[in-house]
Amino acid sequence: MIEAYLKDHVAVIRAVSDDCADAIEAMIETIVTVLRDGGKLLIAGNGGSAADAQHFAAEMVGRFQLERKAIPAIALTTDTSILTAVGNDYGFGRVFARQVEALAQPGDLFLGISTSGQSENILQAMESARQADCRTLCLSGKDGGPMAAQADLALVVPSTETPHIQEAHLTIIHIMCKEIEQRLVAGA
Repeated sequence: MIEAYLKDHVAVIRAVSDDCADAIEAMIETIVTVLRDGGKLLIAGNGGSAADAQHFAAEMVGRFQLERKAIPAIALTTDTSILTAVGNDYGFGRVFARQVEALAQPGDLFLGISTSGQSENILQAMESARQADCRTLCLSGKDGGPMAAQADLALVVPSTETPHIQEAHLTIIHIMCKEIEQRLVAGA
């Protein structure tokens, strides 16, 4: 069972390497452009994808590998008072959209993370981001769902297995952190 799981994991990562390298590069270029132009990253997801959103923001604000100036990134998954107030008053579908409405400025970037691409609260946040004149990116899996169709740029992990999609998302996030950091520090 362990060997089979690890083989499946390696197969998904290999598929990401073979099929998604161009999309990863395009996402990195988009994020670097937004940051160089003075924008910030707003990131959201649910469950394990919420943890990925927080992880990505932490690597940007803190550091990944290089000592450098903090990079403006906000995980919209962390403020329980906002999440519960908005969820109570407007419904769970609006918990990220209201934060995008409050925080997004033209030129910012919203990254939605969802293994299925069907999370209603991410879809509503993407719409709020578009209304705020922000770029939208998504990390998803399976068939990408409506989120992939709605995003300016989508990366769909070629897997139907949620755990393997999440593992690939974390690997992709680490690749993005490394490249964003190096390009901003080196000015490349």
